[in-house]
Amino acid sequence: MLPEGLYEQVISKSLDKKLSEDNGIKYDAAPIDNAEAPSILSKYIAEIVEKGLMQVQSDDISGQLSLANKIISAITAATGDDEFDGASVEEKAQQLLAVVKKQNNIAAVTDKIDIPRPETSLSASSLFTGSLNEPSMMTELKKEICSADRVDMLVSFIKWSGLRLIINELNDFTMRGGKLRIITTSYMGATDVKAVEELCKLPNTEIKISYDTKRTRLHAKSYVFYRNTGFTTAYIGSSNLSNAAISSGLEWNLKITAHDQPDTIKKINATFDSYWNSTEFSDYSENDAEKLAEALSAEKYSFSDNDTYSFDINPYPYQQEILDSLQAERKIRGHYKNLVVAATGTGKTVISTFDYRRYRKCNPQSPCRLLFVAHREEILRQSLKCFRGVLHDGNFGELFVGGSKPSSLDNLFVSVQTLNSRSLTDITTPDYYDFIIVDEFHHASAPTYQKLLEYYKPKILLGLTATPERMDGKNILDYFDGRIAAEIRLPEAIDRKLLCPFQYFGVSDNVDLSELKWSRGGYDKTALSNVYTGNDLRTLQILDSVKKYVTDINTVAGIGFCVSKAHAEYMALRFSQYNIPSASLTSDSSDDVRKNVQKQLVSGEIKFVFTVDLYNEGVDIPEINTILFLRPTESLTVFLQQLGRGLRLSEGKDCLTVLDFIGQANKKYNFEQKFAALLANTNKSVQSEIKNGFISLPKGCYLQLEKKAKEYVLENIKRAVGNKNAIISRMATFTEDSGLELTLANFLEYYRLDISTIYSTKTSFARLSKAEFNEEVEDVMTKAFARICAIDSRRWVEFLLKYLPHITEYSISDFDECQIRMLQMMQFTIWQKSYEDCGFTDLLEGFIQLEESPVMLGEMLDILRYNYDRIDFIDKPVDLGFDCPLDLHCTYTRDQILVAMDFMKPNTVREGVKYLPDKKADVLFVTLNKSDKDYSPTTMYNDYSINEVLFHWQSQSTTSDTSTTGQRYINHRQTGDWELIFVREYKNNKLGAAPYTFLGIADYVSHEGSKPMNVVWKLREPIPAKYIKKTNKLVV
Repeated sequence: MLPEGLYEQVISKSLDKKLSEDNGIKYDAAPIDNAEAPSILSKYIAEIVEKGLMQVQSDDISGQLSLANKIISAITAATGDDEFDGASVEEKAQQLLAVVKKQNNIAAVTDKIDIPRPETSLSASSLFTGSLNEPSMMTELKKEICSADRVDMLVSFIKWSGLRLIINELNDFTMRGGKLRIITTSYMGATDVKAVEELCKLPNTEIKISYDTKRTRLHAKSYVFYRNTGFTTAYIGSSNLSNAAISSGLEWNLKITAHDQPDTIKKINATFDSYWNSTEFSDYSENDAEKLAEALSAEKYSFSDNDTYSFDINPYPYQQEILDSLQAERKIRGHYKNLVVAATGTGKTVISTFDYRRYRKCNPQSPCRLLFVAHREEILRQSLKCFRGVLHDGNFGELFVGGSKPSSLDNLFVSVQTLNSRSLTDITTPDYYDFIIVDEFHHASAPTYQKLLEYYKPKILLGLTATPERMDGKNILDYFDGRIAAEIRLPEAIDRKLLCPFQYFGVSDNVDLSELKWSRGGYDKTALSNVYTGNDLRTLQILDSVKKYVTDINTVAGIGFCVSKAHAEYMALRFSQYNIPSASLTSDSSDDVRKNVQKQLVSGEIKFVFTVDLYNEGVDIPEINTILFLRPTESLTVFLQQLGRGLRLSEGKDCLTVLDFIGQANKKYNFEQKFAALLANTNKSVQSEIKNGFISLPKGCYLQLEKKAKEYVLENIKRAVGNKNAIISRMATFTEDSGLELTLANFLEYYRLDISTIYSTKTSFARLSKAEFNEEVEDVMTKAFARICAIDSRRWVEFLLKYLPHITEYSISDFDECQIRMLQMMQFTIWQKSYEDCGFTDLLEGFIQLEESPVMLGEMLDILRYNYDRIDFIDKPVDLGFDCPLDLHCTYTRDQILVAMDFMKPNTVREGVKYLPDKKADVLFVTLNKSDKDYSPTTMYNDYSINEVLFHWQSQSTTSDTSTTGQRYINHRQTGDWELIFVREYKNNKLGAAPYTFLGIADYVSHEGSKPMNVVWKLREPIPAKYIKKTNKLVV
């Protein structure tokens, strides 16, 4: 019998027989992924070949040689590629160890090649642990340097004591033309300035340093030695460049080689290049020694309040994504009043600073007066410091709060109390301030904010809040036309270490809520309170769970969220009776009581505060380390607000412990959106994540559902939106539940669904909602909707919305060349073939039929409007020498792209690149993840963005750099050819074949290798932040 456990074994004939004959086992198997097959099968065959060679082993090598060459001959015959025939092993059976040129080399005289060779193999990996019986890492590094053509080093710090051990070798290496690149940091002030200065003196040497160690968390250590022979090696481990680390310390370092771990070497190269081209690392020159010394000193001693950053602060991709969304709201939809939602501590102020900086840059002739309003002096002081740092202006802005009086009104950081008491509106005109930022905007419905919001008419109003959903029922979104412009998702903030990680336990609750009264999107509060209040059996279960999951009850500072005042008071009483001192706070509690309870919680005098909604908003206690969800929370916004109360960073707090008590829920309760909000980037469903153990949580986080809780959640998700019948059921009661008209947009927004949830059912929204109609084009349009869902080009959508509802009023002569191409693209989107192949008399006939089908036409227009309202980037046309309808950074199917380029047989294109001679354009169709797996190191480092403008692309395997195609790539600017890059993350999505995003025109930078060529392109326009995390898998 085969041993129980996990395998990753190719199933051979003999293994298949064992599996089928053994009735005592169950086994799981999956098809070999097509993209990974070369790697998987070659490793499998290598094992068999090695065993076979051992069996034919004799006193001489001839039998092994013969078998090896027979295998190579079989490959040659199967592929028809004569190059494999040249790979047969020569009869002498030798290994090549070194090659040197005779000219200017003493080897021509001595017949002896004298290149120091590492003791460890160049083709097999090995581990260094600092033991006495292995080569010294320091001596190995010296020898590796001597035989390398290029060296990359990545270390947290560099000590002169370590550098001087290898400086002579580095000097010889760079003097003979070797290229040295080094990345390091000012982390902890550990680097020696002298070490960096000595490196800077070396020729062919470039150094980059991160001075921003609070944001750049570089702790990696790697030494990579690239060889033109292909025998690249790398040392990855724990050793910084110091004497102890490379010569005598108990350090572990793994030496890996390109020969036996080529995919890992690819990733190392890609990651280093990504760092090297990141704005987080600054070029170091001989003039920067003083700057480095100051930064190192600052790492050892804290900054004063007046210090500004000595380096440029640039937004991270997740921050830039929010800035892009704000720009889209303003430029596309004309919304100049916008709200940004982000948990407390996630850097809302920094984002507003970047937004203001961009506004100033775009309006150099304007005074760009800023008014920053908050309700606490501490927030104002921190915000002013942030603005001065990012703007590199220590004199920017003035405080107007408490005893601080400004000398100018131009850029004020003012408290709302001062704004009113000093009547700022009486001494400034409504348009005096160009840019107004209101922090903690959830207070804006208070009377103190009304004069500010009603009086001023700025060019831009930006609201910031962690809690958009107020508990008093007042809706702050009314100030922003009901819209939230952008949100910082919790997973991104946790990954960035702006919030602490969580350990989330879904505890099985024995209370059944499946039949409890449900109305207007939630449980009846009175009925729910009656179920929980006084339920001593449930309370004992809660107490047991607290003792089970909490590390030490004496160190707990917790909040329990309850359904009603009675429930909160009951829980506090019961916990206190069981020797866990607790208190309850409600909206009836006085300010003095609230302050006293908060003080008691922080000091440890009480362990839990039970509340209904008091801690949803406006209360900041970083010390909170435990949260109890003692009631189901229907609103995702409220759930995230409540969770956010415990995610603030605090000294001595490793993580937040969350206990969520999960019982059988009403079928309309939405578990899926709650758990989806906790997941980082993933294309997997919540059901898949639950079954696989939540593998896509932010770093350092953990989520576990107890057995029954897991069953309840999975069953609920299945009933909610897991199938067509569940969606139909929700639609049937939608207006009753939501108070809204049943439309595509309302349905998706109310339930926070992706549009693919509807169209992955392969049914129209009209049919799902039980509309009565009979239209000839229904089957065609139902299939087309999945493709229409991807359309996000403003120009194209506006054209379609304008003309398709009234297409009978136009003739083909009314359209220009670009518009005709747009119609052709839509023709292929709907019917997937030309109008001639459809039997239509002209290009408009199919659309005329569609106009006569009001339900299907209406649904298509609804999809287009829905897409238009969600565009969160600024697109623009791309000049390709003709009226091309393709817009930068928009998403298109393969057919749409080719038809836009006047290629009317798109279904004939199967390869990943198509050259169009009449347009002199190479169209590169790039699938970033060739494998169907989320993580496939054998394929994911072939095509990727190095940074926002550099893109690494691997050609087809048959393309050599001397071929006509290869030369066209290299010389495209001289020949007048366009290189166009279209990318998608995966081959398929929920709706079928995934569309591509147009990254624009690219120019050749460099290439390595041949058959395939590994080309680095430089895009003429940077990749938007929303795509960077997909195109660059190395983003951290």
